[in-house]
Amino acid sequence: MATLHRPAPSHRPYLPHIPRTPPFPRVTLTRTHPAPRVPPDRALVRDLALPLAAVGAALLVTALMLTGGTAHAPVALAVFALLTVAVSLLARPVLMPAVVLVSWMFYDGFVVNQRSDLAFQPQDRTGLLVLLLAGVAGAGCAAAVRAVRRHPAR
Repeated sequence: MATLHRPAPSHRPYLPHIPRTPPFPRVTLTRTHPAPRVPPDRALVRDLALPLAAVGAALLVTALMLTGGTAHAPVALAVFALLTVAVSLLARPVLMPAVVLVSWMFYDGFVVNQRSDLAFQPQDRTGLLVLLLAGVAGAGCAAAVRAVRRHPAR
């Protein structure tokens, strides 16, 4: 029966001409708080809010054209404002102006002017202002909800 022994350490000759390097200094890591973790499904929706706004506005314009709702511009503006609020709630705050612009372009081009022409008449400016206020309201509500989630009441 053979027995196995531990291998002998390698013999290292003393070489006086090779200077020994000092050991590396110890580095202590500072403790930091981890970044808040956003669930992947919520992060994906926040990133895809702009395409979601464009698809939602296109579907809304199609539904309004099929039902003849484009003749009632104030009602269509209210529906577009609701769509803008809903998408602004989901979007990143940086994307809110783009969401408002997409909603306004579909509203102005297909509901107000009906020939996909963009204009800047008083009615068009009013629609832009209403949609901008709707976007700010949606982004503000979303920011308030995020602040409450980060710092719950004690």
